[in-house]
Amino acid sequence: MHYQCLIVDDEVSLGEATAQYFNLFEVKTYYVDTAKKCLDFLQEHTVDVILLDINLEESSGFELCKKIREHCLVPILFISARTSDDDVIIALNIGGDDYIKKPYSLSVLLAKVKVVLKRYGMDKESKRQEDVFSCGTLRIEYHTGKVYKNEKEIALKGMEYRLLVYLTKHRGRIISKNELFQNVWEDSITGDGTLNVHIRHLREKIEDDPNDPEMIKTIWGRGYQFEEQVYE
Repeated sequence: MHYQCLIVDDEVSLGEATAQYFNLFEVKTYYVDTAKKCLDFLQEHTVDVILLDINLEESSGFELCKKIREHCLVPILFISARTSDDDVIIALNIGGDDYIKKPYSLSVLLAKVKVVLKRYGMDKESKRQEDVFSCGTLRIEYHTGKVYKNEKEIALKGMEYRLLVYLTKHRGRIISKNELFQNVWEDSITGDGTLNVHIRHLREKIEDDPNDPEMIKTIWGRGYQFEEQVYE
């Protein structure tokens, strides 16, 4: 069976209330309270987005995220009462797409999830487009959503792929951070730290030398540019 959202949180009353609220607004949602139940659920069902708490009773949401990422690229939004920058950075580094701090407003959380679902649907639609982009040893098959480096497929997280697609489709011009927030994240309040982490991870996967990038250039004080001269 397919669900739009899976909530993994050991705060039962909060998790159940959030799931009920989402279902009330026609976002098909399922709730589990342990890492094991989450992994069992994903073996039997498909899902478009996961809301994952860090502090699970018998394990860590960080460890669960790593296990999910071994076989699944579904967007993962961390939800946690932990507010340190270190926790946010760890969450993004291990495969999280966003970090939402508790306590949260149900209406705001629902709005964020709907943005991800809309974007996820748009991604699936874009995969039907018969279009391929090549740049040196990099190749992107927009119609399949696959990315290759030296003819070997590389695994990108959902947000990394969307970021790469936007940069390549708007190559040759400087793209401001605000433009990326609005059009990739569709969220004007996304922080610079989140963008910087995703840019760094993307460079590590597609650049020959991530410390001296030839494709994704930083234009200081202005934004980023996918360098045209690489593929001219």
